[in-house]
Amino acid sequence: MGSIGAPELIVIALIALLLFGAGRIADIGKGLGQGIKNFKQGIKEAGDDADDAKDAKAEKAEKPAKKEAKKEDAKKEEAAEEA
Repeated sequence: MGSIGAPELIVIALIALLLFGAGRIADIGKGLGQGIKNFKQGIKEAGDDADDAKDAKAEKAEKPAKKEAKKEDAKKEEAAEEA
């Protein structure tokens, strides 16, 4: 058994052309192209949403650290004023 070559693909294309017609094949190609475009866009948006979620988690983790740093700075200032 051999693989599908150029002559076989041409025969398949001719049969598809006879069954569907040139206009319908163009519509099918357009629909496939739009589907692929929407799929890629969805993947990109899902990746962006995941990045946003990671950023939000990182921000939440940083907030307590920032509060602690502010408290330490305030304590240092008070100690400097008392001295």
